[in-house]
Amino acid sequence: PILCFVGPPGVGKTSLGKSIARSLGRKFVRISLGGVRDEAEIRGHRRTYVGALPGKIIQAIKRAGVKNPLIMLDEIDKLGADFRGDPASALLEVLDPEQNHSFRDHYLDVPFDLSKVFFITTANVTHTIPPALLDRMEIIEIPGYVDLEKVEIAKKYLIPRQIKETGLKILDITFSDEAILKIIRDYTREAGLRELERKINAVCRKIAFEYSRGKLKSKEIHITPEKVEEFLGPPVYYNEVISRKNVPGVITGLAWTPTGGDIIFIESLKMPGGKNLILTGQLGEVMKESAEAALSLVRARAKKLGIDERFYEKSDIHIHVPEGAIPKDGPSAGIAIFSSLVSLLTEKPVDSQIAMTGEITLSGRVLPVGGIKEKVIAGKRAGIKKIIMPKWNEKDLKELPTYVKEGIEFVFVENVDEVLKEVF
Repeated sequence: PILCFVGPPGVGKTSLGKSIARSLGRKFVRISLGGVRDEAEIRGHRRTYVGALPGKIIQAIKRAGVKNPLIMLDEIDKLGADFRGDPASALLEVLDPEQNHSFRDHYLDVPFDLSKVFFITTANVTHTIPPALLDRMEIIEIPGYVDLEKVEIAKKYLIPRQIKETGLKILDITFSDEAILKIIRDYTREAGLRELERKINAVCRKIAFEYSRGKLKSKEIHITPEKVEEFLGPPVYYNEVISRKNVPGVITGLAWTPTGGDIIFIESLKMPGGKNLILTGQLGEVMKESAEAALSLVRARAKKLGIDERFYEKSDIHIHVPEGAIPKDGPSAGIAIFSSLVSLLTEKPVDSQIAMTGEITLSGRVLPVGGIKEKVIAGKRAGIKKIIMPKWNEKDLKELPTYVKEGIEFVFVENVDEVLKEVF
């Protein structure tokens, strides 16, 4: 099978490919497809052209020196297309086990058997990959890491590597778990590990600088949270969930992004006016429609919810999603927007440590959404205590490790009435 590892940047997709090659005893060759726009990059140039070359696939096999290497096609979701052809279409033959036994490179112009080659591709998202190409691959999702996993990876791999790279093996440097957690929570915000490794490298460079000036009193250095702040400066990020006060009209939502899950805040405000709905925060078309559906649902159920049925006649409603510079879209904020409006109009605050995700219909049903693994990991990272999600998404939790789910209460709902029972 042709494998496709899909996940946020920095989670180790390429490293996993190298490990597979090592365990299978195969030569490993990596081909970066990011920004490739010319079909000849895959199939090669005809020899009549000046400077003609074979395609990247044949070149990779030549570099490997064997007929059965493991070829990793990196960033397959970043392929382009222009007047010179579509490289994604050229890959259809390469990645089809039924056809690639007689792959014909334009430069060689003889059939070449690619059926012995083990192809692995990587991508951050799948929606930019053409459906025909996606159909040829088995998708394996690699979600981001939670803090506990990052601490263990940092202790076993990242810290020893950075100590070696900064030439500090002559010193006895240790990091406490609390110091690593402080770096993760206060100086990085990512699903992967690249920024964490850069921050650890920054700490090691500071130690190397102190050592070069002869300012170290001992060769044994223990890094504590206080030392981290001394080396890296004031914290860059803070936990917005904990710092937020419970105010009517503010709800914590869960969102999926190409770089992993994230939390968002839905804020609603009522002001004198007349039947205007204002939406801000760079919301996409689908999210705007979710807000309109949520408002219609609240108006239709106003009497049942104990809200003045004529509230919209003399009021304007403003719905805002903070971090306005970041575009946001998708239907999964439906129940969060609905709960925000109900909270605003009933003047009942909702605990900021309750997060929710789910699409709503005009009949009040809650429909399933995607990206549950990434959203739960983001909730865990942010300190969320309760997550409300569609009943149909219950199956998605089975794929998550127990330690990710620990400390979080999961509530599965089928309609908006069940949502309101949980938040008020």
